[in-house]
Amino acid sequence: MSQSRWMTRGTIGSMGIAAVVLLIAGCGSSGTPAPAGSSGPTSSASTSASATATTSAAVSTSPQADPDDPIAQKLCDEIKPQLSDWRVQGPSLSGTALNIAVHEWALRNGGLAMSARVLADKPMIDRITTKTCPDVRTEALQALNLPNFASGILF
Repeated sequence: MSQSRWMTRGTIGSMGIAAVVLLIAGCGSSGTPAPAGSSGPTSSASTSASATATTSAAVSTSPQADPDDPIAQKLCDEIKPQLSDWRVQGPSLSGTALNIAVHEWALRNGGLAMSARVLADKPMIDRITTKTCPDVRTEALQALNLPNFASGILF
């Protein structure tokens, strides 16, 4: 079976994983559902109390530490073999491949929680690669024509 020059089965599988992540991420609820048989809160006091509690919880949440070195090295190992393809494919196709590689790494090393964390803290990828594999990071950013990974992570 011949493989296309631009896509391999691994890339197609990675795209499928990314699509599943996007679908699952889109299924989240924006709040707590109303109890069965009710049409929601009956007073504005309960609504404002709920909003205050939600805001307080969001403000008090502190960012998590970056992943440990062995996990960070896996990200570098995920990116390095793709560098030659990214140089040939150009920034448009390679940008999609970057997103797939990052989220595939996140799913393998922390599941959906890590993938969501990548989206919430995109500069984390830059911090990890600067510390763990600066040479791979530099080559990847040149191939992708990006100032940093955070600007290239879209989904």
